[in-house]
Amino acid sequence: MSNSNSAMDLNTERTATAVLVLGDGTVFHGFGIGAEGETIGEVCFNTSMTGYQESLTDPSFAGQLITFTFPHIGNVGFNDEDIETSGLAAAGLIIRADITEPANWRAVGHLDSWLTKRKLTGISGVDTRRLTHIIRQSGAPNGVIAFNRNGAFDLDDLKAKAAAWPGLEGMDLAKAVTCTKAYDWTETNWDIHTGYGTQANPKRHIVAVDYGVKKNILRCLAELGCRITVVPATASFDEIMSHKPDGIFLANGPGDPAATGEYAVPVIRDCVNSGTPVFGICLGHQMLALALGAETMKMHQGHRGANQPVKDLTTSKVEITSQNHGFVVTRDSLPDGVTETHKSLFDGVVEGLNVDGKPVFSVQYHPEASPGPQDSYYLFQRFIDLVDEHA
Repeated sequence: MSNSNSAMDLNTERTATAVLVLGDGTVFHGFGIGAEGETIGEVCFNTSMTGYQESLTDPSFAGQLITFTFPHIGNVGFNDEDIETSGLAAAGLIIRADITEPANWRAVGHLDSWLTKRKLTGISGVDTRRLTHIIRQSGAPNGVIAFNRNGAFDLDDLKAKAAAWPGLEGMDLAKAVTCTKAYDWTETNWDIHTGYGTQANPKRHIVAVDYGVKKNILRCLAELGCRITVVPATASFDEIMSHKPDGIFLANGPGDPAATGEYAVPVIRDCVNSGTPVFGICLGHQMLALALGAETMKMHQGHRGANQPVKDLTTSKVEITSQNHGFVVTRDSLPDGVTETHKSLFDGVVEGLNVDGKPVFSVQYHPEASPGPQDSYYLFQRFIDLVDEHA
């Protein structure tokens, strides 16, 4: 197999203005989208057919170059509402076809202009099927996307940069995406007639530890009668408890849970021992497991998409879930007193856990992302029920 993919078979009358260079030296030629420049990260693939704007603004994608396997990216344009964070998120974008013209009533503009405004660099015209095959066979590689309108690239330099990038294992990215100081959140779910609402009569107070939290998670909690105080990833146990929380939420986020856990795990362990109800999602789930004495490991290719089947082992029901993770809790490391509650039907990995006799649980996937569309919303209500029981 050749280690170069020419853009000429995609459109013989166009000159390549971008390249994707992998750490092993493989080069994909294509056409630049978004902002000119270079961006580096781990190359992953996402199988979602919708929600590209939410994915690109999900802090859990920090340090990653997203390959969308669905070809029609751009068909809903962009809007100013479907944004999960205004800060750092995905490192870059890789797609097969040219960005599709927007054809959605909520669109306020073209995806390419939105990418440029966010200074996000991408490449189109890539054989994403071949790239996905590489990731499935060899694992998620390091990569560099370079976009230069004159089509001139120093491939040797780009290969060296891709090869030298340290990778996500051992990398703490939560500090790069977390808030810098505590703030309150009251915004509730979106309505087709009124947009987002406001929780004016909260009955409970939740402290959310921001390792890279998605806005829609906070909305789901607010919708159920919660006032939320969001605190930085580095907040101490005393800082968390100074807000007098009725419950503690451990947010999603990017990077290696063991690296972020260097400072987060002792805090989480104190939260568990305090008796306050605790709910974790994604990175929060992984670091909760570490705090309980379990271990995590890097996955071969990770789970990224909105079509991931998960079995609830407590009810035998199957949920269609949205996922975005490259690390996982190892089943054999779960200590006594910690029960696996959810299991992936793709590859059997741990997708949820519960602490026996304590109001503490977590899931690996994203119940707020509405892939089912509401298969997993019950998890937020479960958390609220635990909070009310221990009030």
